[in-house]
Formats: sequence, structure tokens, C-alpha cells
Amino acid sequence: MDSLGLDRLVEVQALEGLLTALAQGLRSQRWRLVTAESCTGGLVAAACTSIAGSSDWFERGYVTYSNEAKTESLGVPAELIERHGAVSREVAMAMVMGALQRSGAQVGVATTGIAGPGGGSPRKPVGTVWFAWARAQDFVEAECRHFPGDRTRVRAAATRHALQRVRSLLEATA
Repeated sequence: MDSLGLDRLVEVQALEGLLTALAQGLRSQRWRLVTAESCTGGLVAAACTSIAGSSDWFERGYVTYSNEAKTESLGVPAELIERHGAVSREVAMAMVMGALQRSGAQVGVATTGIAGPGGGSPRKPVGTVWFAWARAQDFVEAECRHFPGDRTRVRAAATRHALQRVRSLLEATA
């Protein structure tokens, strides 16, 4: 097996362990997870539903790639997107809150960013991703990260980070 194949195998095994721990945490709280994704295009939801039994704890996922979809599906105000840009703290937070309100889930995660290869700017270069995590009615946190690499690596890193922080959120409330 070449080094790239070995790297991918290690990544898959790490993601499986993370998802198993995430599933246990959500089940123990009797909580369900909702995702609101832009730059990850459903990869967070796909990772969650890749393990058997995810219907116990995964509620649904919204893929809101366009600004119109963010507004129509999640209720993100168009003015907010216009004022701050789709890749912003404010929009990520509005995405996760909209997903929670529409789904009835207890925990949510949102991703919005620039995966590349184009679309970046000096202020928001390729690899910039804003995340937001929330528990229904009592907690919202947002964070910006910059991931190196091509589109595939940025999206994979963003997916992994989104799930790791959901797991951390669960551990903090256990």
C-alpha cells in the first residue's frame, strides 16, 4: 500500500472512532443532531449516516450551498449575508440556529467556507471555514479555521473538525 493509501486508511479509522464516540454521546443524552452545510456539501451528514444505527441520533442535514438556499431553508436573513458575506461568523451562527429551529434537534453544527480552488480573497483566502455549534436554547459557539490543501483536503478537514467539536460539546455537557 502506498503512503497515500495508508494515510486515507488512518483517516477513515480515526473518523470511525470519532463517529462512534459521537453516537454514544448523543444516545446517552437522548439528543439528535442536525447539520447545516455549505462548503462541506453534505459531507458531515454523510459521515454521520455512514455508521449503522445513526437513525437513533441523526435528525437531518441541510445542504444550503447558495445564499438563496440559506435564506429559504434556514431563515438566514439576506441582509445578514449581504452585510457580512456568506462566509462569516454571523451567517454560520444563523445557519445553525435556523437548522435547530426547523428540525427539533437538540444539537446542531453549521459549516460555511471557501473550499477552492477559486473564490478566495486576501481577507478570506481559500481554506477559510466558519463553523457554528449550538445546543437548543442555551449555547451557540462559532469559530473560524483555515485549512491547507486542495478542495478535497479542505472539505475533509472541515468535516472532521465539525464532528470533533460536536463531540467536545457533548463531553462538556455530560
